Amino acid sequence: MTIKPLIDRVVLKLDNAEQTTASGIVLSSQAQEKPQYANVVAVGPGGIVDGNEVKMYVKVGDKVIASKYAGTEVKIDGEEYTIVRQSDILAIVE
Repeated sequence: MTIKPLIDRVVLKLDNAEQTTASGIVLSSQAQEKPQYANVVAVGPGGIVDGNEVKMYVKVGDKVIASKYAGTEVKIDGEEYTIVRQSDILAIVE
């Protein structure tokens, strides 16, 4: 199944959460923080949102930092993705 985001939406594949601390302590799944780093999987075409034109600045393959609790989490074919607005992406990591 393919995800095709609309207008200013971006589909992200979040990096795995750290399972151990720097000192070697193993964290339970509940104690792990939601990762902010993600890879862009799909990008909407842009367009008009609330009367303003939205230009898309991210592209497929970019590594980005997204707001920690932004977006909608979906599971497709056993893979977890997060769909966010482009404005919820804070930076592109180079």
